[in-house]
Amino acid sequence: MHPSKIAAAVTLVFSLVNPAMAQDRIQISSDWGYVTAELANNAAARSLFQLLPITIAMRDHLRQEKTGNLPSPLPEVSRQQDFAVGTLGLWGPDHFVIYYRKGNVPQPGIAILGNVTAGDVSVFDRAGSITVRIEALQP
Repeated sequence: MHPSKIAAAVTLVFSLVNPAMAQDRIQISSDWGYVTAELANNAAARSLFQLLPITIAMRDHLRQEKTGNLPSPLPEVSRQQDFAVGTLGLWGPDHFVIYYRKGNVPQPGIAILGNVTAGDVSVFDRAGSITVRIEALQP
C-alpha cells in the first residue's frame, strides 16, 4: 500500500475513535503546590471533567486524605475498598477525595475518578483545610 494511503487510513481510524476513550487530564492546584492526574474511563470521571474548572474547599480526614464537596453529584459507578497514594475518588455522590496515603475504606467503597501521574501528592499531607482548584489540561 502506498504511504499516502496508509497515512489517510491512520487519520481516518483516529478520527473515528470515541473521544470518551481518551484519557482526560486535570491539574489540582493549591497554595501548597499542584499535581497532575489522569481521569478514569467511567461516567463519574467524565461528569467531573464537564464541571471543570471548579474550586473546592477541602479538609483533612483521618490523616490519609483531603475531602470536599463537588458542586453537583456525579453518576454512580462501580466501587472498590482499596486505594493507593494519589488515588482520586468519590465517596458518596458529590464527595471528592484526594488520597495521599494508601489504605482501604469500608463498604460501599469509593468510586475511582483517576490517579495522580505527576507532581508530589504529599503536598496535601498536612493537617488542616485547603482550597483546591481543579482544571482541565489541554491534550
